[in-house]
Amino acid sequence: QKIGLSGEGTDAVVILEKTPFQEEKIPDLLKKPMNAELQMHNDIYCTFYLSPPPELSEIKATVVYPATEKHIQKYLRQEVHLIRETWEDYKNITLPFIQSQSFSIQWVYNILEKKAEADRIVHENPDPSNGFVLVPDLKWNQNQLDDLYLIALVHRREIKSLRDLTAEHLPLLRNVLQEGKEAIAKRFGVPGSQLRIYLHYQPSYHHLHVHFTALGYDAPGSSVERAHLLADVIDNLAMDSTYYQKRALTFPLRADEPLFKKFQEAGKV
Repeated sequence: QKIGLSGEGTDAVVILEKTPFQEEKIPDLLKKPMNAELQMHNDIYCTFYLSPPPELSEIKATVVYPATEKHIQKYLRQEVHLIRETWEDYKNITLPFIQSQSFSIQWVYNILEKKAEADRIVHENPDPSNGFVLVPDLKWNQNQLDDLYLIALVHRREIKSLRDLTAEHLPLLRNVLQEGKEAIAKRFGVPGSQLRIYLHYQPSYHHLHVHFTALGYDAPGSSVERAHLLADVIDNLAMDSTYYQKRALTFPLRADEPLFKKFQEAGKV
């Protein structure tokens, strides 16, 4: 959505999401007076539309401002296609494209350098080679555990994605897996067996990061065509250091994305 702020005509992206119900507030939701409009009644089944009071109908708004054209395109609805990328495709199409982009990840460096969100850090391993910072993802308001979502950002800046990983990075990945689980269990009381811990390919930004989400939460990007479980990544690299430089990887691309057009031009779609 494109809007003007303060009359400046500057583009912004505003994302509106209904927050999950908090279990302890459901009794209040059912007890307090509210408008209830009957939509359907069939035998023992009824459907109502309810209008709860404002304090029980919270909406989270995420704002990207000022937003570039790339930000805006990212959130427009488009057709999606699956790409099967070989290692040669990565070297000849994807990597040159990534290197040609100037999409800023300064916000990542701000977190790593504690210039921003320092008070949100859940855990840090300060080792420059095998360390990382664990912070809540902006998609999680931290009011409930149902949609728990944290991100581990590694300190090393040269690792762009899954494609760069070799056995050299196993100590780093094992730290993220083990320490991340321990930190979340300690802070939020959620055991590692109830966490989905994974990497995206393609990632939305090219600085290696790992997603930690509640297993019962259908998190965006957790589907099979994009998510790679960290435990599986570790096992694959332990078996073959160049595993991710050999195998083909499948990932979704929107029809309006420049990288999709590169694959089209190469006759790969």
